[in-house]
Amino acid sequence: MRLLVLGGTQFLSRAVASEAVRRGHDVVCANRGRSGTVPPGVTTVRWDRDEPAPAELTDGDPYDAVVDVARTPSHVRRALAAVPEDAHWVFVSTISVYAADADPAGPGQGRLRDAIADDLDPMASVENYGGMKVTCERLVLDASPGAAVVRPGLIVGPGDPSGRFAYWARRSTATGEVLAPGDPQDLVQVIDVRDLAAWVVTLAEDRTGGTYDAVGPAQPIAELLAAVLPDADLVWVAQDFLEAEGVEAWSGPDSIPLWLPRPAYDGMLAHDAAPALAAGLQPRAVGATIRDTRAWLDADPAARITGITIEREADLLARWRARR
Repeated sequence: MRLLVLGGTQFLSRAVASEAVRRGHDVVCANRGRSGTVPPGVTTVRWDRDEPAPAELTDGDPYDAVVDVARTPSHVRRALAAVPEDAHWVFVSTISVYAADADPAGPGQGRLRDAIADDLDPMASVENYGGMKVTCERLVLDASPGAAVVRPGLIVGPGDPSGRFAYWARRSTATGEVLAPGDPQDLVQVIDVRDLAAWVVTLAEDRTGGTYDAVGPAQPIAELLAAVLPDADLVWVAQDFLEAEGVEAWSGPDSIPLWLPRPAYDGMLAHDAAPALAAGLQPRAVGATIRDTRAWLDADPAARITGITIEREADLLARWRARR
């Protein structure tokens, strides 16, 4: 298979390119060359997607498949115009296309955000990010009705630029007390970047179509943290206390990653994994992801970790004990 990966230098798109090369495919990565390096064994075409596609993009044999992770509508329009129609598209979207974070309903049932056709700043708001991804999905499906659209939730594993899961990998060897946020029964789900990448390549190989929530099985956060922190004493701290103390949810320097306020976000990490599993997604155990993420952190001092400090955690635990 001749595969075009639009990107290939960071996290998921790089993992897709690496997996495709491992399987023996002819892989071309089109990118600006500013965000990292491509895996060994790929051919690189320089393309700033704010500009028209270069002639080199379509020189040579036609592409059998295209993988795109874009979040900007104009970038998707240019790519669709540049690549012949018979290539099979796999577009990586996001569960942020869903308008109701409290509702776990998936493709065909969950209400989508209003589509945003203009190029806005995706980091300015989840409405911008999700709305532009809705438009990108529609552009791909209108041009290639047999395309696959995958909507990941929280992607984790080695190389994660967000630093969210790295917070728990850093704490994973801890003994003694560790702050566990919210209710132990709150549902969460993650997907290892390598498992998602492998599935994306399989969808391209098999020319599989359809729209899927690309998520691992949902589980209570108590189960996930027990696997992540097998030697720790988890201290469950209530949501109202964390909010009163100014702890941020999800991500950020004063956050506890994976924690989301309930019931407002009951659905965000509780989507149905069954359709993706039936279509070939094979998630690994979270313990393996934690082990490999910790090894990556140990090997790369520049790896990003976000979340509260150990000192802030200790202070919160002390305040929690005093309140109780």
